[in-house]
Amino acid sequence: MPLVTREYDSARYLENDEAIAEYIAAASESGDPHELAMALGVVAKARGVTDLARQTGLTRQALYKALNGDGNPELGTIAKVADALGFKLSLVPKPIARPAA
Repeated sequence: MPLVTREYDSARYLENDEAIAEYIAAASESGDPHELAMALGVVAKARGVTDLARQTGLTRQALYKALNGDGNPELGTIAKVADALGFKLSLVPKPIARPAA
C-alpha cells in the first residue's frame, strides 16, 4: 500500500493567540519582508481571509497576492493586515556586535 501524504500547512497548527504570536515573532526575526508577508498570510488563512478582507477593506484576491511571499506589498498594506490581526508594527534597534577580546 503506497504511503499517502498531504501538503504541509502551517495554518493548521496556529490554534491559539499564543501560537500565532510566536509564529509572527519568529518570522519577524529575519528582517525579510517577504517572510513576514508570507507569515501574515498564513495567519490570515488560519483566522479567515474573508473576515480579514472585510476588516482591512482589501479584497480577498489582493490579500492573497500581497501575502503569498512572492508579492511586494506596500508597508501600508502590511500595517493594515497586522492591525486587523491584532499586531502592531515596530522597529527595534539591532543588537550591537561587540568585538572579540
